[in-house]
Amino acid sequence: MAELLYSVEREYSHSIDRLWHAWTDVSALEQWYHPTALPALAGSVVSEPHVGGWWTAGIDVAAHGFVAYFYGRYTTVDPNVQLSHTMMYTQSAEEFAARDLSAPHHDVVVDFESRGEATWVRFSQFGEMPEGQAEQTKAGMESYFDSLEAFLS
Repeated sequence: MAELLYSVEREYSHSIDRLWHAWTDVSALEQWYHPTALPALAGSVVSEPHVGGWWTAGIDVAAHGFVAYFYGRYTTVDPNVQLSHTMMYTQSAEEFAARDLSAPHHDVVVDFESRGEATWVRFSQFGEMPEGQAEQTKAGMESYFDSLEAFLS
């Protein structure tokens, strides 16, 4: 696997089944998988949680006049333990619709651990980024985790 760029981890006071559902159910993902200040693009989220299944999301960055599109294929689906997928990025609706798997990509691994009444989750992103971008991307993912907390509450 490529170099670890960053990881974000948090413990939530919810069951592991609830967290797994939030990360794999398409309607749940569309409700929370975005930074707190930006909405997911309605209808852009796909989640087919089986190896080879699609994962897609669009984030509406209206203030800057674009949509950030992400897509990839699930590579590991181990319920309540680990979810991993490739992740491609584009700002082109046409490229997003085409879902070109030969585009440059990152790898994402989401680990889950039941801790009694709580569940720990870690999101790790692997690949290459320009200098300084990993810190910005990590801050963005912290905001996604804030959205997840709001969704669960």
